Amino acid sequence: MKIRQKSESEFIIVMASLMSLVAFAIDALLPAITDISKTIHIVDPKDNQLFITMIFLGLGFGQLISGPLSDSFGRKPVIYIGFIVFALASLICVFADSLEMMIFGRLLQGMGLSAPRTISIAMVRDRFSGNYMAKVMSFIVVIFILVPVIAPAVGKLVLDLYGWKSIFYGQLIIGFFIMLWVWKRQPETLKIEDRKKFKISLFVEGAKEFFKYKYAVIFTVFSGLITGSFMVYLSASQRIFEEQYHLKEEFPYIFAGLAISIGLATFLNGKLVVRFGMFKLVSIFTVLFTLVPLIYLFLFSGASNPSIYVIIAFFAIQFFSIGFLFGNTRALAMESIGHIAGVGAAINGFVSTIMAVPIATYIGSFINQTALPLFIGFFVCGTISLLLIILLKLRKN
Repeated sequence: MKIRQKSESEFIIVMASLMSLVAFAIDALLPAITDISKTIHIVDPKDNQLFITMIFLGLGFGQLISGPLSDSFGRKPVIYIGFIVFALASLICVFADSLEMMIFGRLLQGMGLSAPRTISIAMVRDRFSGNYMAKVMSFIVVIFILVPVIAPAVGKLVLDLYGWKSIFYGQLIIGFFIMLWVWKRQPETLKIEDRKKFKISLFVEGAKEFFKYKYAVIFTVFSGLITGSFMVYLSASQRIFEEQYHLKEEFPYIFAGLAISIGLATFLNGKLVVRFGMFKLVSIFTVLFTLVPLIYLFLFSGASNPSIYVIIAFFAIQFFSIGFLFGNTRALAMESIGHIAGVGAAINGFVSTIMAVPIATYIGSFINQTALPLFIGFFVCGTISLLLIILLKLRKN
């Protein structure tokens, strides 16, 4: 029996749900990091960042497998296999009794989640292209952003009632229902005649094809810089708000409020991108992304943290600009490589993630007494991204 979706809206919600598995696996765990570190006897608080960075590392490497496989065997079967890997990894995390075991579990979680994350983007590219693809991606990201808004609060509630292990069980239950939805309602987007015969050289040939397109390469690097700087915030936000500002109980709500600024920007992007185009919006908001931390550094360099209201305001503006960059840079990178969407999404995700992890780890190692290193990271990554935009404009002219 052929599976039919009732509307394009359902497709957007399904794709957002697949992406949201990654966000939930990261953000719901944030309030429990301190409790987990006590259970597995972590001595150095800086090691807590590994709970976040390792799942991203797994995402990066996993995409190299799931993307090419989906070009040969179809999108849906690879998504199911990825979820099975994620489920096994979640159980490893539940029964972890050391930092090494927890890191292995998180790494494996990322590898499993790389399938729904990467393949959902390939499925969007299977159906759409151009500015309309960016518009669809924006609406997907708007729904996807709702997860970081509610996940920390849900994680805190589950943590208080049942303990941190229940957060992992909750992820499995949510993931199971999303897989059931995909199975029953989402048609396969890669036609049989468009599938490539599986062979080891498939990825090599796809990679050679990918690197022929300058937009794909440059906006992949761009995405790595933006993701890396944002990953510092994800991995260090708990330390900043709980340890530097002593707001442990308020942290989930602060995190949720800041996520709303990204969601608002992404929603507006869906309205504006067809009118102004992806490249113009990326150019404008890269400038904003770079200027905001520069102002922060000018005002607070060498000083202690400003008041909580001031730093939240700076974060909110910074994340508003990120909301215009996430979807558009990914869409710009994928625009010219629709004929290798699976491999292309894999390389794009792998390169940007492998760039992001060391960026986040290095900058995060300097965050001790103040949040200043985070804004230095924003500024450096923004400046390099701005230079890439200028390079593209010069080559265009």
